[in-house]
Amino acid sequence: MTDLQDDYFHNDSATFGDRVTAAREAMSLSEESLSRKLGVKLKTLRGWEQDLGEPRANKLQMLSGMLNVSMRWLLTGEGDGPSEVVSDGMDAADMAELLADMRRTRAEMQRLTDRMGRMERRLVKVMEGE
Repeated sequence: MTDLQDDYFHNDSATFGDRVTAAREAMSLSEESLSRKLGVKLKTLRGWEQDLGEPRANKLQMLSGMLNVSMRWLLTGEGDGPSEVVSDGMDAADMAELLADMRRTRAEMQRLTDRMGRMERRLVKVMEGE
């Protein structure tokens, strides 16, 4: 995982609360902001982060979605955990280069999608002619 995660815990000994805290902070969310988005009291979220309680299934699902981690990771530490925020440590030139690369990739994907459509139409014509 990331250095950020190593600052909080080691996967072997991390608790549910440790993982919630690490994922929340990796997303740069305050406790207040996350509790508001989840529709729970701040005290409830703090209880989860301090391992004084756990969310019900519906809130666990919302929590994993908002923190961009798998429910399995939150519960067990296995699976998709938090990833590094891409913009950290990137200057404006790096971000502009990344954006340009994304646009080139999107254009290439569109070209390949169009090509695939043409191939599909050809195949359908051949199959109908049989």
